Amino acid sequence: MITPMRKVFVVARAADRDPLLAALRDLGAVHLAPVDPARAVADAETVARIDRVSRAIQILAEVEARGSAPDLSPAEAAEEVLRIQRESVERAGRLSALHLQLEQLALWGEMRLEDFQALQQAGVRVAFYAVPRKAVDQVQADCVHVLGPWPGRRALVAVAGRGAEIHVPEGSEPVALPPRDRPGIRAEASEIDAALARDGQRLAELAHLVPAMQKALPALRERAAWTLAARGALDDPHLAAIQGWAPADRVDAIARGLASAGLDAAVQSLEPSAEDDPPTLIQYPAWVRPIEGLFKILNIQPGYREMDVSAGFMIALPIFCAMLIGDGGYGLLFLILPALLYRRMAAAMGPQVAQLLMVIGLVTIVWGVMTMSFFGFGPADLRKGQGVWESLGNLLGSLQLLAIDPKSRDSRNMLMQICFIMGAIHLSIAHLWRARFQWPDLRFLNNVGWAVLLWGTFGVVRYFVLRGPVWYDWSTPTPYFLTAGGALVVLFAEPSWNLPKAVALGLAGSVLPAIATLSDTLSYIRLMAVGLAGGVLAASFNQMALNAGILGIPILLFGHGLNLGLCVIALFAHGVRLNVLEFSSNAGMEWSGYAYEPFSRNVEET
Repeated sequence: MITPMRKVFVVARAADRDPLLAALRDLGAVHLAPVDPARAVADAETVARIDRVSRAIQILAEVEARGSAPDLSPAEAAEEVLRIQRESVERAGRLSALHLQLEQLALWGEMRLEDFQALQQAGVRVAFYAVPRKAVDQVQADCVHVLGPWPGRRALVAVAGRGAEIHVPEGSEPVALPPRDRPGIRAEASEIDAALARDGQRLAELAHLVPAMQKALPALRERAAWTLAARGALDDPHLAAIQGWAPADRVDAIARGLASAGLDAAVQSLEPSAEDDPPTLIQYPAWVRPIEGLFKILNIQPGYREMDVSAGFMIALPIFCAMLIGDGGYGLLFLILPALLYRRMAAAMGPQVAQLLMVIGLVTIVWGVMTMSFFGFGPADLRKGQGVWESLGNLLGSLQLLAIDPKSRDSRNMLMQICFIMGAIHLSIAHLWRARFQWPDLRFLNNVGWAVLLWGTFGVVRYFVLRGPVWYDWSTPTPYFLTAGGALVVLFAEPSWNLPKAVALGLAGSVLPAIATLSDTLSYIRLMAVGLAGGVLAASFNQMALNAGILGIPILLFGHGLNLGLCVIALFAHGVRLNVLEFSSNAGMEWSGYAYEPFSRNVEET
């Protein structure tokens, strides 16, 4: 749930400003809000240093430490890393330009410009002409050599002579020597290659200092936060006043903490006004906590006055992902790999992400058991064998709750119906959740109406996509859902005792959302489509491997590895989308909030 916040004001003597800030930092409970935002600017040099050290750490993350560690401070090391990276980019760009010049000068061969200068000094005239190809044999000179084709159906011809007249046919044009020759360009490229190698070696030495730079970051962030807090306080010669936000249940602890620190400070707290925009602090139940990792990856945060839909995400996302992955064997990998690599994943992405993947893996295994599909093999594949394999296939087939065959229309229709039912449930829950949040405002009936209308939309979708019962047949519930839901939607979009006005406003505001509701319901078909596609791909690679003999193992590894990668993409492209877009838009979520980040001694890395 979203924790209730109070606006906190703390006032002390001006002489106690620094001890007051230190005490508040130790308490770690107040999300500071500047009294004068124009003055609340962090120390530019410290912020720049944080940026430089952070970027240096990021650059060195992919560099293996070699050689001896330099005797440099973290700031000096960061400066050198950024300088090397900047110069390396420039050198790489220059090297690419040189390689392009080499290709453009291929026609000139390995000639050296100083050789032509020597010939000129010896009295030998050397010239180059672009000559029409049909007239090349008309060139007259002591020495004539065709170098190669030239643009415009011409040829590049070199002529040389000692005092003799040079004759070229009509239409020929003189061509100047290039400003550089290929040997000179190669020499410069070699120097750049050597410089890049030295840069790589130096970065490998500087990589030894990554731990020191990582250790320096929190202190730099703490210094920047202190400066920001000090400048955000009241600028008064007699008083030190600080304002911010704190969880309602911690306000009393703030007053006691300041008193324990020996500060004579007054603490006052107020409820947020309608104009205030408090930060959002979500208290996740233990079973919901893994979804926090997804919110951090997507960098989304509900507004303080919005709903906490994390529990809904935690229930729906693993189910959707299980259908998208569609294979119990892959689910086993999603469960085992994060468990084996838990420490590394927790350090890199946070423990919640690893836990979420494990939950997704567990639910996917359940789906795989229901469909009896593991690494692309199912009961039908086992029945093709003989003896024990055929018996095993028959046994698994008898335990199969959902028989999925991409070639069977009935199987596809069954999956589509499951998807549409899940979509109707998911979206109607979004509207009912929003209705509960709006209570007792009469607009809550508008969202109740949308929840009812969704089941009418489900009947329409069944008719057009699955050839189900006629949607306007009053012997089915669909017309009743459409009528009752539509009436609630129109009448309570803008409730008013002026009935014509309410109806007009309701109709005007409901047409596009109704179309969007139909589109949202249809979008859940992606669960079936992606899941079937992955199953077909896995089965195809299995068949290729069985027919490939000794090459079967690498084919299996490549095929299933590719399919797993596509599954990971599908989780974000489809599973996350159905929650963050379809569900959230129907629930009225704008994700307009910002996180509660208290002024504290340990500044977390963002």
